Amino acid sequence: MIPAPFAYRRAESAEHAIELLSEFGEDAKLLAGGHSLLPIMKLRLATPAVVIDIGSVPGLSYIRDGGGEIAIGALTRHVQLEMSSLLRLQVPLLRHAASAVGDCQIRHRGTIGGAVSHGDPAADIPAALMALRATMVLQGPQSRRSMPIDDFYLGFLETALAPDEVLVEIRVPRPGPAPWGFQKFRRRSIDWAIVGVAYQGGDNPGIGLVNMGPTTVRAAAAEVAVLSGSAIEEAALLADAEAAPVEDAAASIAYRRHLSRVLLRRALAGEASS
Repeated sequence: MIPAPFAYRRAESAEHAIELLSEFGEDAKLLAGGHSLLPIMKLRLATPAVVIDIGSVPGLSYIRDGGGEIAIGALTRHVQLEMSSLLRLQVPLLRHAASAVGDCQIRHRGTIGGAVSHGDPAADIPAALMALRATMVLQGPQSRRSMPIDDFYLGFLETALAPDEVLVEIRVPRPGPAPWGFQKFRRRSIDWAIVGVAYQGGDNPGIGLVNMGPTTVRAAAAEVAVLSGSAIEEAALLADAEAAPVEDAAASIAYRRHLSRVLLRRALAGEASS
């Protein structure tokens, strides 16, 4: 399908993008890599009057060592995450999750900020960031503010970003030498996951679920079980305790719940990702 008519503006900086958002308000949408926005525009699920292209904004593509955490610019592309030696050594869960996104063309174009800001519960990267207990850095007309990823997602395709704010950075705590796992089940290698699980071990273990509710879901009960030293099988049975999956053409609710338990067991056991 063809998108509805729209005006196109190219932002020259993050500040310029915020100015344009302030000018056009809720009639505007940001375009980074395009893999999230353009498909829903073609389906007329989104009909912005103005598309603001931030894909070439300087200074928002980086992966930096910030001491106790890793700072990642919102325009960092999936392939940069996948190829990063810093992430390979310090945050291998995020590097691996990025390598599992779509195909090489998608990974060369898509950005971490776009994947996070779109708010799609079927996306892989947000689940990995939830398991890692990441912090979102948002920039508005007056200042920046930070919030934990748990507070960022409000509903299906809905985030805490104000109409005049831009996600500029994501901060990921260093998990240290701890176990991790990433599992997802899909029909074909480039499909969205029917269900996915991201697990990060350590002193404060985290578990994020893909496609198990209207937003990315934290498996809090399973996290408590892991922290308390419960057996893998016992912790895995709690995978869907906080989930609210829906039935669609890909899977029933019961099947999604079953998959979440199976995949969490595999992630906790350190099995190779599928």
